[in-house]
Amino acid sequence: AAVATDARRSEGRARHEARAFGRANMPPPPYQRLGDIEFSKMDKVSSELFTLTYGAIVTQLVADLEDSGQVAAQLDKMGYGIGVRIVDEFLARANVRMCQNFEETGEVVAKVAFKMFLGVAVECRHTPPPQAAGADGTPAGESLGSFSIVLHDNPLTEFVEVPPEHEGLVYCSVLCGVLRGALEMVGMRVECSVVADQLKGDEATVISVVLKEIVAEQYHDDEA
Repeated sequence: AAVATDARRSEGRARHEARAFGRANMPPPPYQRLGDIEFSKMDKVSSELFTLTYGAIVTQLVADLEDSGQVAAQLDKMGYGIGVRIVDEFLARANVRMCQNFEETGEVVAKVAFKMFLGVAVECRHTPPPQAAGADGTPAGESLGSFSIVLHDNPLTEFVEVPPEHEGLVYCSVLCGVLRGALEMVGMRVECSVVADQLKGDEATVISVVLKEIVAEQYHDDEA
């Protein structure tokens, strides 16, 4: 399974690099407009059906597992699998150049990927990353980085009320998993967490995305 995952990661990188060839020195495209264009090309699914289907999955997990932490972990795991697979479609459809840094990655995720697959306008907030000391191999002066995805309109939470006995449930954990899986396939290992939740009274759902490691390419000798 590890070898298969590495192969998918290499394929995703190769496809991204091929599409980016010749565009590396171009100015950043208007990602919001690009997201709208790509969304217009996608097959549409009723938002109500999508919301109710996801709600049914969460309800079944709550019934089976009871513990809110275990439910969130399963949702994250499910999202990770989706992210691993969905990145291929994104790279094949979205006319984006190779991101120059993690800040630009956040813009692409927020304004192209979320619009393309969820049909919602998402805000990306950038937070100053800590400076790397260089002892771990990261060149001094460079840093890994982080950003936050802010959903003011979250299609997953429409018509949803979390009962008091499950107030600890992180209902949108699936989105954290999707982000982890997709970014890992293009060489970025991240940690994601929901830091604000509309279902708990916050004005928006906010997902923190922290870059922990740039994953090096791994090559496997078929004859070994």
